[in-house]
Amino acid sequence: MVRPSGRSARLHSAARRGFALVDAVIGGVILAVGLAAILSLTSRAVSMQRGAEIQVVAAWILDEQLAMVLVEGPEDFRDLHPTFGRCRAPFEEFEFEVRIADRGIGLPWRVTAVVRHIPTGAAYVAQTMIAERGGDEPNPERAPPEPIDREGRYDELRNPDRPSQPI
Repeated sequence: MVRPSGRSARLHSAARRGFALVDAVIGGVILAVGLAAILSLTSRAVSMQRGAEIQVVAAWILDEQLAMVLVEGPEDFRDLHPTFGRCRAPFEEFEFEVRIADRGIGLPWRVTAVVRHIPTGAAYVAQTMIAERGGDEPNPERAPPEPIDREGRYDELRNPDRPSQPI
């Protein structure tokens, strides 16, 4: 193999160095674009995760408010609990409102719960119909009249040929 000498050798060496520089610049640009895309996706994922966390907490608060109306009864709820306000710790970023509308005798009450996330202004709404609590006793005893033998029932299901034992 013949090596170029003199001026042509210097030109050949400079061309190789120039190509290496262009190659390095292009590699740097590709790397920068890739890192920018990763950072953008990461920040977007964190933002979406925070939004989902806010939605889950709002759903908890909505569920709690509607469950309290169901437990206390639509008639008594307003006397026993506030119908609007800011949530207690650790949910100070949220405020709630419960609207209870009587639709007439014999019809269920329309109950609407609204939860707002104060920093974002996002509102979450759940609505349901809740019937009046029946009966004269405000909090009836909800225990079975006789104890339940759960192990006996389980054995009965596993061994249907074996007769059950009385309690």
